[in-house]
Amino acid sequence: MLGVLGRFLISRRLTGSVCRAVGTMAEALAKIPDVEIDPEGTFKYILLRVKVKDSDAQKDVVRGTKSAEYHNHIFEKVSPALEALGMECKCLGGGKIEHNNKDKKIRVFGESTAFGKADHSVSVEKLKTVFGGYEVTWSDDKK
Repeated sequence: MLGVLGRFLISRRLTGSVCRAVGTMAEALAKIPDVEIDPEGTFKYILLRVKVKDSDAQKDVVRGTKSAEYHNHIFEKVSPALEALGMECKCLGGGKIEHNNKDKKIRVFGESTAFGKADHSVSVEKLKTVFGGYEVTWSDDKK
């Protein structure tokens, strides 16, 4: 039989393990890039909320590529990879990105038929952190 002190020590050990695991997951979340987009061109993008399972730790990320015919193709590719890291993903909406590498300009616009319009202002703030020397703008224009 465990005494009160024994139960307390086991509880502290288990709690410490859980805290370390959640800490490790939060570190994994921090390592997920805020932005992954194609280096040039006009293409579809989505804004995702990535959350550590069984935790409040989360962040929003931008993903976009010319290889996606539809917005859900991006989600179907990105979501399983993030879930394999112990994350949950929710698509907050989509749109298009026009990335002009030569002129250092990025324009965010449009919407996704499947997911609705992303909050482009949030997407632009994420893009600005990665593309510091760029002019990054957004509009509600469809094209």
